[in-house]
Amino acid sequence: METKYVIGVDYGTDSVRALVLNAQTGAEVGTAVYEYPRWKQGLYCDAPHSQFRQHPLDYLEGLEFSIKGALANTTDEVRQNVVGISVDTTGSTPGPVDENGTPLSLLPEFAENPNGMFILWKDHTANKEAQEINDLAHSWDLDFTKYVGGIYSSEWFWAKILRTLRVDEKVREKAFSWVEHCDWVSAVLTGNTNPLTLKRSRCAAGHKALWHEDFDGLPSEEFLTQLDPLLTGIRGRLFHDTYTSDEAMGKISKEWAEKLGISDEAIIGVGAFDAHMGAVGGTIEAYSLCKVIGTSTCDMLVAPTEEIGNLLVRGICGQVDGSVIPGMLGMEAGMSAYGDIYAWLQRLVLQPVRELLGEEAAETLRKQLIPHLSEKAAQLPVTENDAVAIDWFNGRRTPDANHTLKGAIMGLNLGSDTARVFKALVEATAYGSKNIVDRFVQEGVPIKQVIAIGGVARKSAFAMQTLANVLDMPIKIAKSDQACALGAAMFASVAAGLYANVSEAQEAMSSGFDAIYEPQPDKVEVYKVLYQKFLDLGQFVEFGPQEPAILGHS
Repeated sequence: METKYVIGVDYGTDSVRALVLNAQTGAEVGTAVYEYPRWKQGLYCDAPHSQFRQHPLDYLEGLEFSIKGALANTTDEVRQNVVGISVDTTGSTPGPVDENGTPLSLLPEFAENPNGMFILWKDHTANKEAQEINDLAHSWDLDFTKYVGGIYSSEWFWAKILRTLRVDEKVREKAFSWVEHCDWVSAVLTGNTNPLTLKRSRCAAGHKALWHEDFDGLPSEEFLTQLDPLLTGIRGRLFHDTYTSDEAMGKISKEWAEKLGISDEAIIGVGAFDAHMGAVGGTIEAYSLCKVIGTSTCDMLVAPTEEIGNLLVRGICGQVDGSVIPGMLGMEAGMSAYGDIYAWLQRLVLQPVRELLGEEAAETLRKQLIPHLSEKAAQLPVTENDAVAIDWFNGRRTPDANHTLKGAIMGLNLGSDTARVFKALVEATAYGSKNIVDRFVQEGVPIKQVIAIGGVARKSAFAMQTLANVLDMPIKIAKSDQACALGAAMFASVAAGLYANVSEAQEAMSSGFDAIYEPQPDKVEVYKVLYQKFLDLGQFVEFGPQEPAILGHS
């Protein structure tokens, strides 16, 4: 049997990675990474106002560079036997397009307009719009937020669209439709970017755009028009049907086949979000919680649909049939900042170094700082009097989305050095994770194991041991350091017809696990006390001081 190959393309926040795999064994054949140059320069972003935009040229250039780079040291036999490509991206990352599906920022008049670009997942400029969606949905006859945990987020599709239409008249006049990043890149590879006919991801539509079969697709025209007349007619220019990622988007276009040097018979799979495909690459199975840990986290959980039944889980980022593994209910939660919090502390320390000692000294320290702090923090005792931090540096995603919230640190004293502050921040990310686990369990969804994938999971033993202690559960670390790209490649193999379903692809191509962090009993008990302090501090940060109960009164 002739060996077949597949390619998984993983668009992260800072870069895109392509991974070429032997589809029969899962063996890596080639890989390459492309950092987005415009994003790296901080163009089109305004962090103090939570504006984060990405230019589609970063995506297009990265697509070509990463795939050609991953194939560069392979043989012609490998290139001509690439049978499938699938793409995962961050999300919700929608962008406005014209009638041809061209992002507006690829048109000369919008080339430097951030509102004509893709609005990155962590852009929170639409907080007001998200609240309006929630207010209307909760008073409507049919609550369109019921399958997304009951709270719509400013990180998601409709809030971002509405806010953009309100603030930019030129975009409002030119935007024919809107397309998620994962749908657009996959469509580009097929040559059909027509927003009315390209296949839309079930994953993206269900978790972020309020799509559900019970609603006959997207929220009703009446609801959207009531929300704002600016949305009138846009529902008809979006989509009705959605597709799971085991299905084919189409064949690669001759233009892209020639550009990449591969067969023009290669199948392009339907796209999805990075965390969902990453969970598949991390070998998720029923009632496994897979934590995709990077700049933020996405926590994926799958369960047999017939066992969950009509259960609605409050305060999560949606429950969608087939969004992770086709045939199972995919549930998403997560944290708006994880690695970003460590990066914040790094910037805080490095800023005066850069200003006083120069770029070279700052760069040397940058490479050493987090590993050094991890080593020092791991040596510190864990006591009930330790500082406690809140992980809401970029708002709270789950449980119960609220992106207006801010981070906090409590319990500092004159002995609080950098290692102790770092330790408190790492513990905060673990407490945030436990809050999510507790919500699932409280809502009746058991968690039988925890899997971690992503850069932090592979690189920071201190963070993972802390997580195991706070959750009081073992943490299994996926062996692949490219689990999202691996998951995308698995989906490509199914879309190309090499395997009948995702489970078969996982069995053949999975790289398994290479570490397990077990809870340390002496620290588990202390963390129960500190976690309660985290909950109390979070209550204070969100709601302010509460009136004490008066004796004899309820």
